Amino acid sequence: MEELNEVRTYLLSKKRATEEYPFGPDTMVFKVMGKMFALVSWQQSPLRINLKCEPELAIAQRETYASVLPGYHMNKRHWNTLILDGTIPPEEIQAMIDDSYALVVKGLKKVEREELR
Repeated sequence: MEELNEVRTYLLSKKRATEEYPFGPDTMVFKVMGKMFALVSWQQSPLRINLKCEPELAIAQRETYASVLPGYHMNKRHWNTLILDGTIPPEEIQAMIDDSYALVVKGLKKVEREELR
């Protein structure tokens, strides 16, 4: 899952996900209903992705994987940066993406959540 196209395809497979570049051409921002759930530093090698996370889970992930760090340029309590260097299993990366998306959806207005159903 390290390859940019795989990550991008998975992120865009989420219902109503969009890809934008509000911070310039080096950062792909993935949103659902206008709210960020992932940021990809696609020019970096290895690839890096910021994902939203429950605070307790964020700490546990950082303790489990050396390549999971507090969110770069983000609220470090609620965001992790994953360095996709091959040390995090692909299914775990997908689960982290799923969790980030679900957290953002959970925070949407009720009418917006209903639109996603």
